[in-house]
Amino acid sequence: MFKSLLLVSVFLLALAQVHAVAASAAAESKPQSVEQQETSSKPATTARAVITNHKVQIGGKELSYQACAGTLPVQNDAGETEAEIFYVSYRMPQPASAPPRPLLFVFNGGPGAASVWLHLGALGPRRVQMLPDGNMPAPPFHLVDNGSSWLDVADLVFVDPVGTGYSRAVKPDLAKKFSAVQADIDSLDRFIRLYLTRNGRWNAPVFLVGESYGTFRSAGLAEHLVEHGVALNGVILISSVLNMQTITFDYGNDLPYQLFLPSYTATAWYHHKLAPELQADLDRTLAQAEQWAGSEYLWALNKGDRLTPAERKAVAEKLARFTGLGIDLVENRNLRVDNRDFAKELLRGEGRMVGLMDSRLNAENPEPGRHLGFDATVTTIRPPFTSAVNAYLREELGYQSDLEYFVLGGGIGRWDWEAKNSYADTGENLRNAMVKNPYLKVLIASGLFDLATPHFATDYTVAHLGVGGELRRNISIKRYRSGHMMYLESDALAQLKKDAAEFIGQTLKR
Repeated sequence: MFKSLLLVSVFLLALAQVHAVAASAAAESKPQSVEQQETSSKPATTARAVITNHKVQIGGKELSYQACAGTLPVQNDAGETEAEIFYVSYRMPQPASAPPRPLLFVFNGGPGAASVWLHLGALGPRRVQMLPDGNMPAPPFHLVDNGSSWLDVADLVFVDPVGTGYSRAVKPDLAKKFSAVQADIDSLDRFIRLYLTRNGRWNAPVFLVGESYGTFRSAGLAEHLVEHGVALNGVILISSVLNMQTITFDYGNDLPYQLFLPSYTATAWYHHKLAPELQADLDRTLAQAEQWAGSEYLWALNKGDRLTPAERKAVAEKLARFTGLGIDLVENRNLRVDNRDFAKELLRGEGRMVGLMDSRLNAENPEPGRHLGFDATVTTIRPPFTSAVNAYLREELGYQSDLEYFVLGGGIGRWDWEAKNSYADTGENLRNAMVKNPYLKVLIASGLFDLATPHFATDYTVAHLGVGGELRRNISIKRYRSGHMMYLESDALAQLKKDAAEFIGQTLKR
């Protein structure tokens, strides 16, 4: 089930960059098609890149920057190209005497999501114009300057993993290879190292930014990179999932039920479905829900059929109280309500269903008797982001391609989780990366209204990484009154930028 859930999830960034000499900051230039320069060791393929110059207002200041849209090859150990990875990068030209700027490699998730979501939603210098509350505006859709872009803090590389965006395997029979956990990590490791080499950035502070499944791959990449000589300065995990057991509603796996409950409570609070005393203060109510979920509710789930009728009734009443659902419903579900069931049932009386990615959003439920056929969040975001990225790449960045730009699914086959008799997990990889590189810092950003990768599940995973006290201090956790893509909302977008800028600045202090 997680596979289908995260395929409607979202998220991350695209590949390498060939920079020409910085042009005058006075005006935008026409797109220039640039071929990789030959060196004494000529690359196996010649990747095309288009470079353009632009200006943007960030934090009240006008900044000049250079954009590069292009591809880099993914080569195996024999030097054979097996795929081309598409990327868009941004850098601010600096004086030769200036220290290297931080370099952020950004990925979305899915698996199967291109980096367009973080690119044109949060970090890049241009963003999709949504309504102030994150809802979809009326078409046609537009891009605006992103005053909360991270470009004033670091150079950015948005990477589309193979099978997303314009990234493709060179032969159809190789495509399946990249639809797997380790092959995905390995290909991105090779991309990052090649990018550093071709762009002379081995001396730059390097960070990874991932969203959703992009956090899973970033945790795996952190250890993979350090084993290949790239010690990261920091990892930023947005709407994180490292341990798939925490979000997979399988028979016999009771863990997600307690970990999702606080997100149900936050959602019910937002839609005014809680008792008056619980509606008064969200933070206080969430603290109560988290305490109950980790104690009495956990005890009841563990006791299972051994609950007495009185115990069962007491737990059902509490569960209904914290979720806004009816007692009969939670008893009928054996005290176990999965996220899709909750999304369908909370607003049943109004004929609506809430979103999974952002449970503040809702849509008409045309078939209330059936399981969810779509996510109300995805239906809100897919059209504007798809339209915007296709126009932006061609018209503003000058990158022309007849390929379909896969924004969310369509470019990968069945994902190989490579987990036999267990759940896929890269939490151990993150722990190992921190142990091997004790300078590595981690920032985790979670949305309270996220029914895909809930904040309490993230807290659980962090609490079970198994790192000592010194390393635990390298982890920072931030919560937002927003959903999975907290940057859709203008206030949360600004707060995420502020928190990221402070994290990067503190990480680089010696």
